[in-house]
Amino acid sequence: MEWFEALVLGLLQGLTEFLPVSSSAHLEIGKALFDIKGEENLYFSILVHGATVLITIIVFRKEILKLIQGVFKFKYNEETQYIVKIGISMIPVMIVGLLLKDEIKTLFSGSNLLFVGMMLLVTALLLSFTYFFKKNNNKTISYFDSFIIGIAQAFAVFPGISRSGATIATGLMLGNKKVEVAKFSFLIVLIPILGENFLDLMGGEFVSSGISVSSMIIGFVSAFLAGLFACKIMLNIVKKCKLIWFALYCVIAAMISIFILS
Repeated sequence: MEWFEALVLGLLQGLTEFLPVSSSAHLEIGKALFDIKGEENLYFSILVHGATVLITIIVFRKEILKLIQGVFKFKYNEETQYIVKIGISMIPVMIVGLLLKDEIKTLFSGSNLLFVGMMLLVTALLLSFTYFFKKNNNKTISYFDSFIIGIAQAFAVFPGISRSGATIATGLMLGNKKVEVAKFSFLIVLIPILGENFLDLMGGEFVSSGISVSSMIIGFVSAFLAGLFACKIMLNIVKKCKLIWFALYCVIAAMISIFILS
């Protein structure tokens, strides 16, 4: 992977991770255009996702610190309950990760743009539901809601299913508060992705992936800077809940992926 390819792919990841348009789909499309395949494809995806997780920690640092402080009061308080809800949301992802790890790696080791396009249409459908089936979004996320949102996140292992789009749309359809759903959606991804990065780092997969250190740094930094910009935009968008425009964008991207690039 050349430095320019890492730069472009990093920018794609950063700009689309926090927008409900599927960063994985954009990465797969970009890699197909650059003819990047195999493990080099997979581990670069893991690396730049780590960059966007770092953004989440920075943007929500006050909330995260408050949660940690609440847990160490050793009481079943509001913060502890929130941590439990995050834990519940991770159950579906853990099950999928344990049972289908090899299949997931196969999905990201080669670009099947027909499949990616079809999954983008699914994302568009989910986003459309939040527009055409509006509810009074005044609920606080319950333990049951956490599990359902976790199931939505588990489906986002497929390239083309937007993780933020699926989880936010699901939370809104369950009647939860818009701003709270956005925050929960961004926080529940922290442990799974950081865990994956840690395991790959300890196992030496990044070293053996064939990606140069300079390309990894460029990809990471570009994803971080672009994602920092996109995260703030997404939080403002969710407050206004105009996700239908992203549904239209996903349809256009799907048509390009299916009829032009595949």
